[in-house]
Amino acid sequence: MSQGQYVALAYGVVLVFVLLWVVIIAAKLSRLERETGELADLARERSADG
Repeated sequence: MSQGQYVALAYGVVLVFVLLWVVIIAAKLSRLERETGELADLARERSADG
């Protein structure tokens, strides 16, 4: 393999890891938003009850 191919492979590996990291962070953010919404709903129910 030539040096250019090694560089392209290294960039490809880094790109895959960055994309995986973005997917993981997006999933965590989505879960956090859902849980925050559930907590807000619970807080509204409690404040309405008394």
